[in-house]
Amino acid sequence: MRGGFFELVNGSVPTAWRPVLPDDPRWMARCYDDDSLVTQVAGTIVPADVRGEILRAPTSSSTMPGLVVRMLEDLQVEDGQKVLEIGTGTGYSTALLCHRLGDDLVTSVEVDEGVSTRARTALGQAGYAPRLVVGDGLAGHKEGAPYDRLIATCGMLTVPLDWHEQTRPGGLVLATLCGWMYSSELARLTVHPDGTATGTFLGGQISFMLARPQTPPPLGTLPDLDDGDERPTRLGADLDDWNTRFVAQLAAPHAQKITLAREGRTEHVLIDVETGSWAALHQDAAGRWLVRQGGPEPLWDAIEGHVQRWRQDGAPPLERFTVAVSPQGQHVTWPTA
Repeated sequence: MRGGFFELVNGSVPTAWRPVLPDDPRWMARCYDDDSLVTQVAGTIVPADVRGEILRAPTSSSTMPGLVVRMLEDLQVEDGQKVLEIGTGTGYSTALLCHRLGDDLVTSVEVDEGVSTRARTALGQAGYAPRLVVGDGLAGHKEGAPYDRLIATCGMLTVPLDWHEQTRPGGLVLATLCGWMYSSELARLTVHPDGTATGTFLGGQISFMLARPQTPPPLGTLPDLDDGDERPTRLGADLDDWNTRFVAQLAAPHAQKITLAREGRTEHVLIDVETGSWAALHQDAAGRWLVRQGGPEPLWDAIEGHVQRWRQDGAPPLERFTVAVSPQGQHVTWPTA
């Protein structure tokens, strides 16, 4: 964080960020906090570029040090193993891998050239020289394959096939699976000789910024939310519970959720831009949830049915789910009652 970081402006609506630069007396103490620090917003803007506040979304950060260490422990790396890291960021986790294994066994891929350049400088100043690659981390780095371990410090909708194709049979892939409703879980997958990979979630409600190629598209013009037949639903649209939201987005991984104030009430709207399907939910005066749906597929029917089946099976925790990735796709399942 030699170039500073952004801190959240408390109470700002919409969310605002202000820079904290190295000449700020808070800078050093915050760098040693066990906290995530935003280091870039809007894809290109770093703290030194801003005076005052900025209303843009974060695009790069330094991960909470405690989480970095936890993930490296979960990676179960051993002496002599070759590791591919997806998402160099500030280079902090890259430095820890180099310290553990040696520079020659560490490759790190970063999509943003500016971020990679700053990490290279910081790593060099700390005495480390791993192989740093600028490119799409979702494609891995075939030239250095095969790897014994692969770790990703960004979220994704699906684990790319390229990753386990570039990992030795018996090797491990550690990645955070997410959806556009932003509930996510850390998965550890074992790669098999037939090119498939299977594993489980490790728990802890871990979240990362999504890999840039998998960020949600703009919503564009909203559909006519008065279309469609209205019906009661037992599942509330707030989906405040982390596990429930994760199960919901398994049924609709490309649905984005927004909240609108309309006609004197709060409406929760889910939209799948790709298919054009949508659902709008609100509570009536008695507190009952009502839903209207439109588009080619009944979006809320899929979500409601998936969550109900999970609850009928005893609502098992996410750590008991199974993740399987193959050329036929990615499947996440839970044990049935």
